Amino acid sequence: MNANIQRKVEMRFRSERPLTVREAADALNLSQACIRAWLMRRELAFVRLGRAIRIPQTEIARLLSQGTVPARGGK
Repeated sequence: MNANIQRKVEMRFRSERPLTVREAADALNLSQACIRAWLMRRELAFVRLGRAIRIPQTEIARLLSQGTVPARGGK
């Protein structure tokens, strides 16, 4: 993802509320256990509010952009 698009995505998500573990799992179509494992291994940034854990939506966007594999050009 080029820098301009990345900035636009980050600006959009800055104003939105952070996600719960369940919401992050639903957004990524993964299990809550997978999200919690990533949190424990510090592969996913989070905010701790007392005992509550929240995941910034910018972190979800980062995860998606880093995991995106570009398509190959046609032959």
